Amino acid sequence: MMMGFEKWLGDRLNKTKESGKFRTVKTMNAGPSPIMEIDGRKQLVFSSNNYLGLANDERCIYAAETILHQFGVGSSGTGITTGYTKWHLILENKLAQFINTEATILFSDGSLAIFGVLLSIPEKGDVILCDQFNHVSILDGCQLSYAESIHYLHVNMEDLEEKLRDSQDHKRRFIVTKGVFSEDGAVAPLDKIMSLAKQYQAHVIVDDSHGIGIFGEKGRGTCEYFNVRPDIIIGSLSNAVGAEGGFVCGSKVLIDFLRNHAKTFVYHPSIPPSICAAAYAALEIIETNQEIRKQIFTEVNYARNQLGDMGFYIKGHLSPIITVVIGDPHQAEAFSTRLEEEGIFVPLIPQPTNISRESSINITITANHTHKDIKYLLSKFQMIGKEMNII
Repeated sequence: MMMGFEKWLGDRLNKTKESGKFRTVKTMNAGPSPIMEIDGRKQLVFSSNNYLGLANDERCIYAAETILHQFGVGSSGTGITTGYTKWHLILENKLAQFINTEATILFSDGSLAIFGVLLSIPEKGDVILCDQFNHVSILDGCQLSYAESIHYLHVNMEDLEEKLRDSQDHKRRFIVTKGVFSEDGAVAPLDKIMSLAKQYQAHVIVDDSHGIGIFGEKGRGTCEYFNVRPDIIIGSLSNAVGAEGGFVCGSKVLIDFLRNHAKTFVYHPSIPPSICAAAYAALEIIETNQEIRKQIFTEVNYARNQLGDMGFYIKGHLSPIITVVIGDPHQAEAFSTRLEEEGIFVPLIPQPTNISRESSINITITANHTHKDIKYLLSKFQMIGKEMNII
């Protein structure tokens, strides 16, 4: 019987391999850095979400280390048992002030924050209108919700409006979108989404995990960039903030509701207090250092323009994520492998849906990359692109 089980899994795994989406896990032998030893080989890394370089910033490390000695390694429980310390309260207050909302609630992971919202707030009889390129955690959260879930075409406001118009018989309408789509680097037009929401009486949920710290004058994310205030803002502490965990910002009523109804808060351990202290230190840096964001976008725009001039098809024209469309999954996998052979680590991320047959390589440029690093990346893209007849 066990052999039958293994064969069944093996057959399914073989289909994954045939599709070109089979992945292996690489072992990092050092902390976050532009140059890392990966499986024993030195690589120039262009796939990290450590946008601002804060995951290895000495100020954040010192903050975590200090609290680590006072509060210990783990949180020891959920937020409603023993897992909520003064540092959780301090960070929640800081995030509310930073995002400019009434209150904030912390989750132990960004995906758990998404599940906490989507599995507790929409009810039967409601409808969730979900961008088709949303992160897989959002897609799964919508599917698991009590509400009906309908996908609208990626950042397509005409299709969203049509689906809003067709959903007027539902009790409530929720629009769920990412601020920045890590899948293709697109930025959601939040100003237009908010306008449609007002017109059709819908509630807006924005997952700004890849926008917070990067967009806006103060780094408050795409909501600051577009000067809008959705009903719910979801964020991650593991990208630009450089720590771990997730959070939800909104009204005090919303946060009180989630503390009582979000199962992923009630039943999951809290993030450690030392991580709260590191995240707090990172937010202080983000607020006071606007130059770091300007530096990133200067290098991103340079790399994007160079790749376009070479003949590559580029997506993501506003974000620090440069999406280079390669072709089918096998071709993209071969391109990624060649990059690794040349000392550049940009692994191919398989798409969770079959929306598009295009496979891409996503380049992420961080504050720690030098101009020399980027020029080396570009030279290898041009060389391999010509080898594979892509450009």
